Amino acid sequence: MAELLSPAGGWDSLVAAVQSGADAVYMGFGAYNARRSAKNFTEEEFAQAVRYCHLRGVKVYLTLNTLLTDRELSGAAELLHKASRLGADAVLIQDWGVWQLARQAAPELPLHASTQMSLHTLGGARRAAELGLTRVVLARELSRRDIAAICRDCPAEVEVFAHGALCMCYSGQCALSAVIGGRSGNRGTCAQPCRLPYGVNAPAAGGHPLSLKDANLSPYLQELEDMGVACLKLEGRMKRPEYVAVITSIYRRLLDEKRRPTREEQRQLELAFSRSGFTDGYYLGQKGPQMFGTRPENLPEPKELFAEARTLYEKEDRRTVAVDMDCVCRAGEPVRLTVRAGDQRAEVTGPVPETARNRALNLLRSRRETVPLAEDILVLSGDGPQQELQARLKKTGGTAFRCREVRVTLEEGLMLSAGAVNALRREGLAALEDTLCAVPERRIAQPEPLPDAPEEPTQPLLTCSLQKPEQLTQALADCRPEMIYLPVEWLDTLDVTPYLDRTSFCAVLPRIFRTEDEAALREMLVRHRQVLAAVAVSNLGHLPIAEGLELPLRGDLGMNVFNSRALLFLRELGLSTAAVSFELRHQQIRDLKKYLPCEAVVYGRLPLMLMENCVIANSLGCCDVGSDYRKRSSACRCTGENVLTDRTGTRFPLMPAWGHRNELENSRTLFLADKPEWRRLGLTYARLRFTTESPAECVAALQRYQGQGDYIPADLTRGLFYRGVE
Repeated sequence: MAELLSPAGGWDSLVAAVQSGADAVYMGFGAYNARRSAKNFTEEEFAQAVRYCHLRGVKVYLTLNTLLTDRELSGAAELLHKASRLGADAVLIQDWGVWQLARQAAPELPLHASTQMSLHTLGGARRAAELGLTRVVLARELSRRDIAAICRDCPAEVEVFAHGALCMCYSGQCALSAVIGGRSGNRGTCAQPCRLPYGVNAPAAGGHPLSLKDANLSPYLQELEDMGVACLKLEGRMKRPEYVAVITSIYRRLLDEKRRPTREEQRQLELAFSRSGFTDGYYLGQKGPQMFGTRPENLPEPKELFAEARTLYEKEDRRTVAVDMDCVCRAGEPVRLTVRAGDQRAEVTGPVPETARNRALNLLRSRRETVPLAEDILVLSGDGPQQELQARLKKTGGTAFRCREVRVTLEEGLMLSAGAVNALRREGLAALEDTLCAVPERRIAQPEPLPDAPEEPTQPLLTCSLQKPEQLTQALADCRPEMIYLPVEWLDTLDVTPYLDRTSFCAVLPRIFRTEDEAALREMLVRHRQVLAAVAVSNLGHLPIAEGLELPLRGDLGMNVFNSRALLFLRELGLSTAAVSFELRHQQIRDLKKYLPCEAVVYGRLPLMLMENCVIANSLGCCDVGSDYRKRSSACRCTGENVLTDRTGTRFPLMPAWGHRNELENSRTLFLADKPEWRRLGLTYARLRFTTESPAECVAALQRYQGQGDYIPADLTRGLFYRGVE
């Protein structure tokens, strides 16, 4: 049966999840997790939580799924040590630098690939498994067909989001909150600007084109299990314990009873929390405006539903552990008690029973006559005392255990104090608890010091990336940029050979694609290999596509490089260069140990969101391809100039992306040509990212960075270059 994984944003939510039937919980302690504003846990609370869960057969996964700076990695190493010592069953990670750190600091601690790693194809999932990740959490945008294809051939466990909030952008690829407000979703501080009103090619007038309904896959649990999905995740670390209890208990029943939800259960799920209802659009491959919804402010809570849920998980321990006991009482030997739970057992011994001095004691007690210590002594002869001994051993109230059966082996004519029997029971249960909660022996070590990095260049070489075919001109090539990045699909229709004497070209694989696209993308690379100098890769799924083509692999922005260990990992992975995250301040970029030639964006509109749902199609309609959103005709509305407008009138360009997807660009253009710092970061390459610029503006911007002309964009910003993110 698939594991049911519930959120635990605090102690009450943990109890609610466990008592409502979760097989596992995920939680954070410390500052390095994707829900930093949740209550989370102190180290002491985390230790208690692990024991509480393990005693009841529930696994605990620690969330360490954010991007970390070099200065934070020492704290992350300590966190990994603590997680391993305290018995965490696995750690969820996003940052490849944390992966590199974890393999040294806690090499036997299982690691799970967070959805923030943007793994959405079989090739990516298989590479994650090859790197030792024992579980892959898939992107939430995948259909049943996509999930099944990955489950069939992925050696790692597959985890799927079954219920809860959906982000408009692919996890790990969103910078909207970071760029406009300094609160990074990749650092666990997302302000959720996608839930605000926007207009598509129009003023914001109350529409919410980025606010998806919550997912609800409760009708498809058996189908997911049949595919081979190992874990079903329920989202909600920021939500109330009662919410956790409601959704966990319903999903528990559906899994156990192998059925679809009733109308009443669906109503309760919606009452607990929803945004204009739920959606299963991604799972069914039916994208469109019906997937979007909002939640009114100050919506009253479902008091009766939550009160009932709270009563159930607070009233008593419903998640007790069934135990069997064997008690042996013989003359001249310490009484022995063995307690078993499944295949776990514990054995304790008590005092040596004494010979009964007064065989009439039983009779006196049965007549309720006063005899000193009569109520404290058990005379072990006949059937009555045996039954009383069994009854005393079965008294497990106040513990996490429930006794199913007690088997007693005893000799006649012995006596034992009732206090000794009670103590024997308590010691036996405590010993079994210690056995059930025993922390596995795992190696931990101090991470190896980072090696010396190669000498850094004094001046970066300029590269360009293009978003529109018309931006590639003779004039741009005449400026002789070191390299030009082009989407790989352009190469079938765009002849680059006239420019090869003045620059080189790197094919950019789409950040988001599907398993079924892998072969077509590889064929494109094969066809145009002779005119390419490199391939840009943004996730693990790109590696098998470019494998064996003998083209250098350049790590692109989607890799989210945030620290020196991530660079070391990418070097070990075989990449030739790496683009560093634009969420880093310039001092942080400067201080990176550049194990690979590094590149940073120094000009252009920064990419804010990469969206599966075509915003233009949803709001305006864009072409006549019907329900096949993977296609886009040349006359498609979303290939033209489109903008998303917020409540202040700020306009964010919408650019087309592979597979009829959209990429949202920043409203302002990063401009640093008049600042000296960008030249002093130890970069090998500095990238100019052309999106909405005309061909003439592309040339003028490149020349300005080469020290010529006076070009300045009208809407310039310094981006995150000086302020960074939380």
